[in-house]
Amino acid sequence: MSTVLQVKDNAKFVNLYIAFELSSKTWKLGFSNGEKKRVKTIDSRDWKALHHEIALAKEKLFCVENCKVISCYEAGRDGFWIHRALIKDGIENHVIDSASIEVSRKQKKVKTDRVDVIALLRLLMRYHSGEQEALNIINVPNVEAEDKRRINRERERERLVKERGSHSARIKSLLCLHGISVENISKLKGKVNQLKTAVLNKPLPTDLVTEIERELDRHEIVDKQIKAIEKLQKQRVLDDCDDASQKINQLMQLKGVGWQSSWVLVTEFFHWREFKNAKQVGACAGMTPTPYDSGDSQREQGICKSGNRRIRKIMVELSWFWLRYQPKSELSLWFEQRFAHGSKRMRRIGIVAMARKLLIKLWKYLEHGEVPSGATMSL
Repeated sequence: MSTVLQVKDNAKFVNLYIAFELSSKTWKLGFSNGEKKRVKTIDSRDWKALHHEIALAKEKLFCVENCKVISCYEAGRDGFWIHRALIKDGIENHVIDSASIEVSRKQKKVKTDRVDVIALLRLLMRYHSGEQEALNIINVPNVEAEDKRRINRERERERLVKERGSHSARIKSLLCLHGISVENISKLKGKVNQLKTAVLNKPLPTDLVTEIERELDRHEIVDKQIKAIEKLQKQRVLDDCDDASQKINQLMQLKGVGWQSSWVLVTEFFHWREFKNAKQVGACAGMTPTPYDSGDSQREQGICKSGNRRIRKIMVELSWFWLRYQPKSELSLWFEQRFAHGSKRMRRIGIVAMARKLLIKLWKYLEHGEVPSGATMSL
């Protein structure tokens, strides 16, 4: 599994493998030279202690002084700063997709940080020895590409949209208690005390009016923040001349593709990732089929959903818009022939299949300038 040099009758290993099991207070480190293992614990983010343990591991595991150090850890809350710091220190690091790690199918199994780090260390050595299926390596974006995703991610617009929806639903639910139905929440500001209950035509209770007004204040604040973020997104697309902005503008030239869809697709998917073929595009979005075929049992389990959930969501929404604004395109005609006349379930299945095809078409459009067949451009 590892290369061995014979120096003065002592085995000298040229590879040192490290697996990290990260937590908020401590890091569990697993070391191996390909044969023997060593497990140590350090305080989290203690970089000096990490290098001290690496130096000790080289000595205890009989590695040559300038041996190649290969490490890995699971993607999670700590993000990619550890990866960038390890690369800077000359360590070959891999960020692992947690869902790709093998687990035992026993009903009860031992679960400790020591067991986990040894299991991850074992998978790392298998991967480095040539078994590419042992681990699923994440493509790490650079700092600039990662920062571009923040505006639309949960810390910003995506989270705020959910919060605005929850305030809106709460206000409608409170009004429904007295038989009042309101479509536009924003028009209620300053008019809650004027509402009358259904049938009885009486004013709303005082405490209820106060609660609704507080909800309206929070709804207004969140709505202003969302509009400010959307304004910032549009302004950046107009002002910046980088590759991401050019791709966003290029997508918006297609009729039915708006600026928000273009922003998400580029910053989350097309800007910093490199795809070699259409299969990689579909797999990265989690839109590949997962058939179950064992003995006489054969069925389709749906798409794998192992990729970017934001891309899957936006592509399904965009596919419905594509059917509306691009009815003469090849994809729309294909959907019309295969699924449009079927049941609701068949149309839902069909739109996911179309979403995958459309994503591939958009990738070809951005990378090679191939306009989707039959598609019209915005005026």
